[in-house]
Amino acid sequence: EVDFWIIPIIQGFVQIEELVVNYSESSDDDKSSPETPPQECSCVDDVHPTFLVALISRRSRHRAGMRYKRRGVDKNGNVANYVETEQLIHVHNHTLSYIQTRGSVPVFWSQVGYRYNPRPRLDKSENETVPCFRAHFEEQLKNYKKQVIINLVDQTGREKIIGDAYLKQVLLYNNANLTYVSFDFHEHW
Repeated sequence: EVDFWIIPIIQGFVQIEELVVNYSESSDDDKSSPETPPQECSCVDDVHPTFLVALISRRSRHRAGMRYKRRGVDKNGNVANYVETEQLIHVHNHTLSYIQTRGSVPVFWSQVGYRYNPRPRLDKSENETVPCFRAHFEEQLKNYKKQVIINLVDQTGREKIIGDAYLKQVLLYNNANLTYVSFDFHEHW
């Protein structure tokens, strides 16, 4: 009886834009060669296709918090500052979707202090982390079927301890639906 008082909201971002691809800037000579005769356009969309693009980011209500104050995973498998971002493209009565998730490394870790880039530390043992890591990825795989994990932590500096713990948990979990990739920005800088 009180549903009309409840307003559904998300903590996140939504933007929808209509894009038109205009090919008229190139000359007719650029569009065909002597071997390829010019083709007649069959519809207006072929001349100026219209794309509807939407970007939707939804932040989880579980373990939201300030950077350096909220890190890692909790006992229920929720990771800090988890965000699901979906990109939708609609063209010619077809809709394509791409979903990307991000969140804190799903092990028990923290960073104490506010100074720039405080040293991370592990807060629980490998064995204590296993069930929470498993809970996190079981939920992910239930929702998304397969996932590619891209580990962005520094693989050689002060974050190495977190990256190593993450990789160890992935190896212990040993699930064929997870693909683990380590990408160190410092190597490619």
